[in-house]
Amino acid sequence: MQDKEEERSLINVEKKLSSDGFSEDFTVREGRLCSFNSENKKTYGPEEVTIVDFYRFEGESDPDDMSILYAIECNDGLRGTISSAYGTYAESDTLEFFTKVEDLGKNLKKAHK
Repeated sequence: MQDKEEERSLINVEKKLSSDGFSEDFTVREGRLCSFNSENKKTYGPEEVTIVDFYRFEGESDPDDMSILYAIECNDGLRGTISSAYGTYAESDTLEFFTKVEDLGKNLKKAHK
């Protein structure tokens, strides 16, 4: 879970993760995780993905304005991030995909810390 040591902005966390090797950007389409930058445009099922860490953010003026950033690693070593709305405005495909990953017990590896 997110470290509470300091307040973090989404941009600062993304920069830190990128410097730690989480450089790929992902999205979820049709129940599969899809890479944006990778040359082969490979897709991954929930069983091929591990959640390394995640970070939640709340809007300054609206607590309902929440987002979540996942740091993930795929079974072939590709590492990156995906962000989504969280709570009331959660994007259903992304939420469903990561619920399956968590149900498989493939969450919170935290080996990169």
